[in-house]
Amino acid sequence: MTDAPQASPSPAPRPAGAVPDDFHVFDTTLRDGAQREGINLTVADKLTIARHLDEYGVGFIEGGWPGANPRDTEFFQRAREEIDFRHAQLVAFGATRKAGVRVEDDAQVAALLASGAPIITLVAKSHVGHVELALRTTPEENLAMVRDTVAYLRSQGRRVFLDCEHFFDGYALDPVYAKQVVRTAGEAGADVVVLCDTNGGMLPAQVTAVVRTVLADTGVRLGIHAQDDTGCAVANTLAAVDAGATHVQCTANGYGERVGNSNLFPVVAALQLKYGRQVLPEGKLAETTRISHAIAEVVNLTPSTHQPYVGVSAFAHKAGLHASAIKVDPDLYQHIDPALVGNTMRMLVSDMAGRASIELKGKELGIDLGGDRALVGRVVERVKERELAGYTYEAADASFELLLREEVRGKSLRYFTVESWRAIVEDRPDGTHANEATVKLWAKGERIVATAEGNGPVNALDRALRVGLERIYPQLAHMELVDYKVRILEGALGTGSITRVLVSTSDGRGEWSTVGVAENVIAASWQALDDAYAYGLLRAGVEPQE
Repeated sequence: MTDAPQASPSPAPRPAGAVPDDFHVFDTTLRDGAQREGINLTVADKLTIARHLDEYGVGFIEGGWPGANPRDTEFFQRAREEIDFRHAQLVAFGATRKAGVRVEDDAQVAALLASGAPIITLVAKSHVGHVELALRTTPEENLAMVRDTVAYLRSQGRRVFLDCEHFFDGYALDPVYAKQVVRTAGEAGADVVVLCDTNGGMLPAQVTAVVRTVLADTGVRLGIHAQDDTGCAVANTLAAVDAGATHVQCTANGYGERVGNSNLFPVVAALQLKYGRQVLPEGKLAETTRISHAIAEVVNLTPSTHQPYVGVSAFAHKAGLHASAIKVDPDLYQHIDPALVGNTMRMLVSDMAGRASIELKGKELGIDLGGDRALVGRVVERVKERELAGYTYEAADASFELLLREEVRGKSLRYFTVESWRAIVEDRPDGTHANEATVKLWAKGERIVATAEGNGPVNALDRALRVGLERIYPQLAHMELVDYKVRILEGALGTGSITRVLVSTSDGRGEWSTVGVAENVIAASWQALDDAYAYGLLRAGVEPQE
């Protein structure tokens, strides 16, 4: 056992932009979040995410386990050199000394110090069964491992947080020992002891009761680390705060092993908007949606459309009853103003739409319907008729806007007129296929015939359109298809069933979606492409043909 020193060097100063230390938002995306299946972060990825999190204003960023793998060791070295943290402090993660090894001789403890991180999070066993079966040591030696490692790191000028792994399960088995681990860490100099629901099996009422009791019995500052195996990680985190925890550990978008961790963004939003607790620097909450989506791009996972606060559907309204109320007061069907978290309200247009939905959608698109009840009625009926045929406008805003503008304009909103098109798939003797498309169309009084090959019939049609039109409409050069979805609609026609195609297109500044429906996938794709390029030209400010 190592005697604790009489005095400890002061920890590194906190960044000037950090929020007060009385409440901690601690992000572990780079360590625990990276354990999600399908996520494999490079050092460059980790540096990018760390910059996003610092910009967002979290207080602590756990970067990984230096010494455990070369990637994390390199990350800490480069982060010190390449990132000027304005709000957050970098945290290194590691374990207490090994059983029977002097803390000064433990290589992984030395690696934690070598990382240069001003704060170190130690993981320790608080479940007596894990102490005896996993560590294969005694409960007394485990307490000594906690005491020695915390005191030693404090003597080296590091601030120390201690994660009590499997705490809630350990507490259920032996509450006296679990609390003894907490008390030992606090007495040795740990600033915060984090109670971990490692298996994610707790429910909010259980968390509240345990945290409240442990806080009262130990007097140690407590934190919470909740996994989401019961779907309660965010609720459990807030329940711990209700019971007195002042340190919350989360991951961006809830990433983490198995089903994930407590999601940073709804936790932070709830703390600021529901609890009235300022946990981010002033003005940063409005960056929530942008930061969430930016991190999703780095980890190469599509952002969840239905994620609380930041999902594109979080403030989307479809039912006509909702729309009628929202037209009077948006707060009637929204728990917050979406702008507070950088999101926006959206009106979805479907066969459930009523007049209010259409009017609000028009307003959202910048189209003044002028209280024209006849016009709105025509749009409602046309939407319902087309959705009955298989179209879906809630997923294809661009196609709906073209429809709406055509009704307002009283005539077609088109930039070219199609005479005919065809796509050919040639099956060759060597097993390969050739795909060729020809389009015949009129644009600005000129008849155009264009042919192109592609890696599929739809791609060939897309290329043929470009070949024919880019000379007349150079704006098309900036547009590209970024997503393509096909759905066979329910019906009794077997292989002759109706097909719906959704196409997403980008011009580098934004994306839009269009829809096509037909009895074959190529014809449906052509409709969606036709709308995609018409909307792209409209978006680019090009005047349509008369």
